[in-house]
Amino acid sequence: QVQLVESGGGLVQAGDSLRLSCAASGDTFSSYSMGWFRQAPGKEREFVATISWSSGNIRYGNSVKGRFTISRDNAKNTVYLQMNSLKPEDTAVYYCAATTRSAIYTLVRMYDYWGQGTQVTVSS
Repeated sequence: QVQLVESGGGLVQAGDSLRLSCAASGDTFSSYSMGWFRQAPGKEREFVATISWSSGNIRYGNSVKGRFTISRDNAKNTVYLQMNSLKPEDTAVYYCAATTRSAIYTLVRMYDYWGQGTQVTVSS
């Protein structure tokens, strides 16, 4: 079992930056690929970014490419999402997820563990 706890969300203005963190329990974090997803009210959960266990493979959703950066620190069992140039359309609950599979994935159904989410609100 892996428990994931997100933090770092909040209310910001358009153009601001935020860094989300996801702390994982368990001693196998370094073997998991990790992902960030988001869900706005009335919409489906959307892929944001994913990173392999070694940080060697990274992928971003088209809507955040060039503005968001995913990274991880296996020594701290933590994955990060640096969000720059935030837009009102980035407003959503952001979820951290872990998959026991070795590859990286953009699909919700490929992830085995989820955090409770952290709210990000961007005002115009």
